[in-house]
Amino acid sequence: MEIGVGGYENPCDGGNSLRMWKSYFRRSNVFGIDIFDKSGLNENRIRTFQGSQTDEVFLKSVVSKIGNIDIIIDDGSHINDHVIETFKILFPLISENAVYIIEDLQTAYWTKSGGIDWGGSRDLNDPKTSMNFIKSLVDCINHKDFEDKDYKPTYFDENISSVHFYNKIAFIVKGNFPI
Repeated sequence: MEIGVGGYENPCDGGNSLRMWKSYFRRSNVFGIDIFDKSGLNENRIRTFQGSQTDEVFLKSVVSKIGNIDIIIDDGSHINDHVIETFKILFPLISENAVYIIEDLQTAYWTKSGGIDWGGSRDLNDPKTSMNFIKSLVDCINHKDFEDKDYKPTYFDENISSVHFYNKIAFIVKGNFPI
C-alpha cells in the first residue's frame, strides 16, 4: 500500500509507482491512498482509496477492506506531524514481518518551504520531527537492555525488529524476534 499516489486533483494522473509495484510484485494486489480521487487509476490488482493519511477511521476502514498489508510506503504529504501520526495508526495494523517505508525525510529539516509548513526544525534534536521520531524507534530494538527494571515495553518495543536509514528514507521492519 502506498500513501500518496501523485497527479494532484486529476483522477487519472499519477499512479506510476502503483503500476511499477504491480509489475514488480506479480502476485500481489497494490493499493494507493490519496487525498484526491484517484479512481481513474484503478485496474486489475490496483485499487485506490480517497482520504487523509491522518484520518484514523478512514485508515482503519481501508485496512479492514484490503486485509493483510506486507509493505507500506508513506510518500504522502511529507508533513512531519502527518508522517508520525500515520505511522502510529498503521504500523500496529500491518502484518507480522512487514516493512513500513517512509520517504522524503528531508522535510524533517525544513520549517517552511514553497508556502508549506513542513513541521521540521533546524534543531537536530527536536523530538517533533519525523526523523527524530524514527530515531527514537531504534531504542525499541534494545529495550531489553535498559537498566530500568521497572520499564514497561511499548507496542513498538515489542514489535520493531530493525530500523534502516538511507538518504531521505527509512525502513522499519515489524517482527517479534526473541533474542
